[in-house]
Order: sequence, then C-alpha cells, then structure tokens
Amino acid sequence: MADITFKGTPIHTNGSLPEVGSKAPGFTLVGNDLKEASLSDYAGKKKVLTINPSYDTGVCQTTARMFNKRAAGMDAVVLLVSADLPFAQKRFCTAEGIEGVVPLSTFRSSFSDDYGLTMTGGPLQGLTARAVVVLDEDDKVIHSQLVPEIVEEPDYEAALASLG
Repeated sequence: MADITFKGTPIHTNGSLPEVGSKAPGFTLVGNDLKEASLSDYAGKKKVLTINPSYDTGVCQTTARMFNKRAAGMDAVVLLVSADLPFAQKRFCTAEGIEGVVPLSTFRSSFSDDYGLTMTGGPLQGLTARAVVVLDEDDKVIHSQLVPEIVEEPDYEAALASLG
C-alpha cells in the first residue's frame, strides 16, 4: 500500500507501483474503438504510461496535453490510461486535438489493481492514483513515479529523461 494525498488529505492505494528494474505486469486495456490493447501490442517499443484518475479533471487534462505535445519528439509510444469510458476519452481527445498519444481505458481491466494504483479511500475511491511508468523495449520499468498529491502534475522531465 502506498500513501498519497488528495488536497492534503491522506489516501492509500491498494499496492505499490512496479519498481525500476522490474518487469512490468502485462495488461489488457480498451481503446476508444472498444477493441482491446495489450502491453504485448507495443512489444519492441519504449512506452510511457501516463496514468490519471479521469480526463474530466483539469490536472488530468493538462497532463494529457503535455504528453501529447511532447510525444512528437519521443522515441516511444505514449499511452494515456484512465478509468474514463472509451467514449469519454475519445470525446476529450477529439475536442483537444490530442492525436499523438493512445488513449486507453481501464474499463473491463484489472490494471489499476495490478499496478497498485487503486485508491482505497477518499472521494476518488476506486479510481487510479496519478502516476507515470516508463518501460523499455522489453517492458522493463526504467522510470516509476507515483505523484504524491493527486491535484499535482507528474515530473515530466524525469519521465522523459528516462527514455535516454
């Protein structure tokens, strides 16, 4: 279990993020075409998983915009992961012109639990905590950040620097 805060109030998650150097847990998420996408679909590529509670919040939207802006220059695929339904993700990305990243929903998935990110209390209970996990071409974790305060953005520079 990890400790984070929501506007200063302590909240716990159901576990811990995968550690740097470990093999990332496999996953199957849902794209906005309602087709499943697995970690293995991105084999041989570096991956940036930007994980957020919901793109209906300002900080999550800002995070998506920032990674979309940076994705063009990256030698990696950026996966926007949230509990939002695929329809909502598609609506948000279309409205914002977000096209350089891949939105994926935890809908029908154990991703949040498998990555230790399910918030177990507080007003956002059941959603994912905010995190960034960067994987190499072999799905080894090369960067892992659980954002300590839900209403704060992740450390973009550290995540991007881990790509080499």
